[in-house]
Amino acid sequence: MEWNTKVTELLNIKYPIIQGGLAYLAYSDLASAVSNAGGLGQITAMTLKTPELLRTEIKKVRDKTDKPFGVNFAIGLYGKGYEEMLDVVIEENVPVVSITGGNPAPVIDRLKGTNIKKLVLVAAKRQAQKAESLGADAVMVVGQEGGGHIGKDDVGTMVLVPQVVDSVSIPVIASGGIGDGRGWMAAHALGADGIEMGTRFIATKECVHASEAYKNALINSTELDTTVIKRSLGTPGRVLRNEFAEKILEIEEISPNYDALKDYISGTANKKYIYDGDETSGYGWAGQVTGMINDIPSVEELINRMVAEAKEIRIKWGQ
Repeated sequence: MEWNTKVTELLNIKYPIIQGGLAYLAYSDLASAVSNAGGLGQITAMTLKTPELLRTEIKKVRDKTDKPFGVNFAIGLYGKGYEEMLDVVIEENVPVVSITGGNPAPVIDRLKGTNIKKLVLVAAKRQAQKAESLGADAVMVVGQEGGGHIGKDDVGTMVLVPQVVDSVSIPVIASGGIGDGRGWMAAHALGADGIEMGTRFIATKECVHASEAYKNALINSTELDTTVIKRSLGTPGRVLRNEFAEKILEIEEISPNYDALKDYISGTANKKYIYDGDETSGYGWAGQVTGMINDIPSVEELINRMVAEAKEIRIKWGQ
């Protein structure tokens, strides 16, 4: 059964399945496993400390796979300082760059004249139209169900994706609330040419940097066990509901400003939970799809399972 879409053709991959950027987690082990299984794996650039560490991680991916992969730039979260990282990506001729948060224009402009494909994460129709006008090759559309940073408008994937599909001419990749073959096929029914998954890929064997506590929390949580922090700062993000996340929400009620929150929403606090499993001192990003996660398979097992589920759906509906 063929799985060709505009996304597989654009990125030269077997299945239109993209692994999210996953700050502090998306490195060579996970990225190469996703690419080897037929999707597009990604390295997260901005949580690496130096450009040379990024270069090393790129080389590690290439040692483990000869398939296309990407590098994610979460520019909105870490401000400036990505320019030297971007130089490494260009020097290494990385096939794909994805851009999340902030204004993607400087990154897109820097990549013009290269063969690097440019994906931009958006959470609104107007953002998708802007990304297309700037020169993005595709947009990844995240609904409010997603983990990590989401849009301010609380619009779900089911409603947002078809609106974006109708408003741009470049390929659209659906994100948020997708964790199996049913979600994948639903995204295609909405008009998307592919999917991006973040939370589901954390609960895999090759996401080696994620603590067992984090992975087990994803298994044991329901779709009701997430919450959205940082609304008061205008940068909402969905996390697992735990003692520390509840403390963040309390501070937002009392002192909704960055100075009061900065130590609680920092990368250090994030790492205390996702690396060490310390839920009294840190938080972990997660989407509502956590309610659909029941195991920790290998990436290959997960993608093969999704393909089998998707195949059954296509046969059922005569495709």
